Amino acid sequence: MLLRFRAANVLSFRDELELSLLAPRGVEHAHEVGVRAEGRELSALPLVAIFGANASGKSNVLLAMRWMLHAVTESVTEWVSEPGVPRPAFALDPAARDEASLFEVDVAIDGVRYVYGFEVSDARVETEWLHAYPSRHKQVWFERDAEREQPYRFPSDWLTGNRRELVALTRPNALFLTVAAQFNHPQLAPVHQWFTNNLWLVTPHDGQARRHAYTRGRLANPSFRARLEDLLRAADLGIVGLDVTDDSGQPRVRLVHRGSGGDVPLDFGYESLGTHAWFAFLGPVIAALDAGAVVLADELDSSLHPMLVAEALRLFRDRDANPHGAQLICTVHDVTLLGSAHAERPLSHKEVWVTEKQPTGESELYPLTDARPRAEESLERGYLRGRYGGVPSLATNGLALELVRAAEASG
Repeated sequence: MLLRFRAANVLSFRDELELSLLAPRGVEHAHEVGVRAEGRELSALPLVAIFGANASGKSNVLLAMRWMLHAVTESVTEWVSEPGVPRPAFALDPAARDEASLFEVDVAIDGVRYVYGFEVSDARVETEWLHAYPSRHKQVWFERDAEREQPYRFPSDWLTGNRRELVALTRPNALFLTVAAQFNHPQLAPVHQWFTNNLWLVTPHDGQARRHAYTRGRLANPSFRARLEDLLRAADLGIVGLDVTDDSGQPRVRLVHRGSGGDVPLDFGYESLGTHAWFAFLGPVIAALDAGAVVLADELDSSLHPMLVAEALRLFRDRDANPHGAQLICTVHDVTLLGSAHAERPLSHKEVWVTEKQPTGESELYPLTDARPRAEESLERGYLRGRYGGVPSLATNGLALELVRAAEASG
């Protein structure tokens, strides 16, 4: 389970960003998930939603997490042909290229809390560390600093095995964790596997065909198919089931609609964009719920009705539907998710984060709780009025006035 993510000098974030999924203390939350770590019970949130104006950095939070996943899984194989590290440093300040980019996750795996992170420059991995908390006392498994005469430190015998051999095999522009996983180091494998099994990025455009194929490919599993059909029917899209036939060795899938003369299977070419988006979204979501994985959903409300988005959020909140503690981190624009238009408010103030673009072009991420909203306060109204930040600075009818001024200036 993901507890916290930190990054700095990446994409539109010049300074450090921190996204915490640990439940804020002091106020009980009905949807918190208990997780055993550090020898005690911690409470984490199954979902958070990031709001903000266009180009404020919402998507970049997810992309920074996805870049860390790519680094951990591919730094040995894909960076071998690179002169250094192909990092996405902050581009609007030339001085940022002279500073390292930071990435760190705080995760709970099988009752143990791990903090793993690294800093990279254009040339190499500058620092890397892994700390474990089987109890409340920190165990330093390894620390790496390229500036030291002996870059690697193993302060104790917490990390066993062929440590020196792995150090010798680790290039300056490769991560030690990636190398150790390639050689099946038994202690480091669970941390590496957490990355390979988590941070699944779902976007409204890129990869939809791949997610379609993934969903279709899992229909041979009766349990998966039954749940998929249930969720399609629950979406009130007029769908009553699936029609799966063999087409030259490949499954041909059609959605069965209720018609005036009976049920009719339709090819996907007749389906709406919203139906395509929902079908492609459900495959990864069902798999994540089964595995207790973390899903990153960019623009979750794109092509989906607000009621359907609310139901997607409730899937992760529902302990029966989500028994393994899967988590959803999404970006959205739909402010009705903050209001009372739904039977139950889909998002609480503890689950909402906001991005804001500064005049210098830098993005800032902060929790809505920083604004200290009152318990009875309308979050929807407060957000639209700019009380929490994260909304465009637009005058009423401002775009039309700008067009008129431009036309007048051009004659």
